[in-house]
Amino acid sequence: MSQQQISLPAKLINGGIAGIVGVTCVFPIDLAKTRLQNQRQGQQIYKSMMDCLVKTVRSEGYFGMYRGAAVNLTLVTPEKAIKLAANDFFRHHLAKDGKRLTVFKEMLAGCGAGTCQVVITTPMEMLKIQLQDAGRLSAQQQKPVMMSPTKLVATNTVLSPTQIAKELLRTQGVQGLYKGLGATLMRDVPFSVVYFPLFANLNRLGKPCPGESSPFYWAFLSGCVAGSTAAVAVNPCDVVKTRLQSLNKGSNEETYNGVVDCVSKIMRKEGPSAFLKGAGCRALVIAPLFGIAQVMYFVGVGEYILDNSPLSLVLA
Repeated sequence: MSQQQISLPAKLINGGIAGIVGVTCVFPIDLAKTRLQNQRQGQQIYKSMMDCLVKTVRSEGYFGMYRGAAVNLTLVTPEKAIKLAANDFFRHHLAKDGKRLTVFKEMLAGCGAGTCQVVITTPMEMLKIQLQDAGRLSAQQQKPVMMSPTKLVATNTVLSPTQIAKELLRTQGVQGLYKGLGATLMRDVPFSVVYFPLFANLNRLGKPCPGESSPFYWAFLSGCVAGSTAAVAVNPCDVVKTRLQSLNKGSNEETYNGVVDCVSKIMRKEGPSAFLKGAGCRALVIAPLFGIAQVMYFVGVGEYILDNSPLSLVLA
């Protein structure tokens, strides 16, 4: 199926379903990533991803691994839909007479997609991180927790995403939800610049002939490889973003005044290796997430739903 022939509603449905399925499958690994990235040198509670998940289940129960998942499940639909639809939009308008895009134009389309998605990604990550990191802070109860001016997560009480959002809006306004916007752009724009061209070229290798689509398994593998490669490439930016968006700190954990201050403090106190914290977890999260997304997108789940529902009459 030609990408240009896919309607916008179908793209939104494909991206939304893929996001919900993917997040449900990999969210515990994403939680481990956040907690590993927020650990400081000499204050390690978790030794690895598996150690983090085991300790989380023991102290918080099975559903403790899904703390913050409600935020992702709510906002991942518009986020993934915007990302995929924006990339197609830019690819379509950068193409000339149906000719194959150059790698530079593919990267430019990915850059546009990454820029568009941060409208949803930044507040989603902001709320999710507060909830994900609460368990790590609770595990440090023997050490007092230092709260930011906006007290969101106490050691014994975790607020709901709605309560956190309301508190941020009350105390800091809309900009409170968009704290870490610069770091999010630094992560998501390069990610899309790497991911979309790499996926397009890998997926093209699996096409039986130029006029046909690649098999679904090849689209899945292409999405996994491209996603994990891009995820590891931008992991340093993800570490900076996570640190900036974590409003609550342990007693000996420093605060940061922007991206440059965060980078310099991490480099000075923890060394370059700190920027690779959670890289393995992030690759394991992103690979299936984007693999599933591309399968949904290329198989045409959204088109099938539209063609076999009353919505087809409205959108016709």
